[in-house]
Amino acid sequence: MTLTAGQRVVLAADTRLTDSVEVSGVVVGALSLAAGTGGTVEQVDGHQDESDDVREYERLKSLLDDFGREMPTESRRRLEEKVGSLEPAWTAFQERAPRVSVRVRFDNGFILDGAHEDVFLPA
Repeated sequence: MTLTAGQRVVLAADTRLTDSVEVSGVVVGALSLAAGTGGTVEQVDGHQDESDDVREYERLKSLLDDFGREMPTESRRRLEEKVGSLEPAWTAFQERAPRVSVRVRFDNGFILDGAHEDVFLPA
């Protein structure tokens, strides 16, 4: 499911917002939102963590694609080997789905920011 800004959503499960709060050594409570609590998506952010190997693959592959034909044979061969050694990291990166987080303003005034989109259902 892909959420969009402005979309109405509800929490799919009870969600704890704080750990237990203690006063003078006595637990006085914790803050949670119940499943079904409604709100509106304010912002959607896609995240896909790139490792150093992925960034290096992108950089070297671009260099090889753009200038490989003009490079001396030995330099091109070394560059091709380096790109080949980084391909497993690139392939794994492409197979991972990007993490999508959202900012939701609930009808009760609470705001939940950076929550994974799977925590919500369309209203």
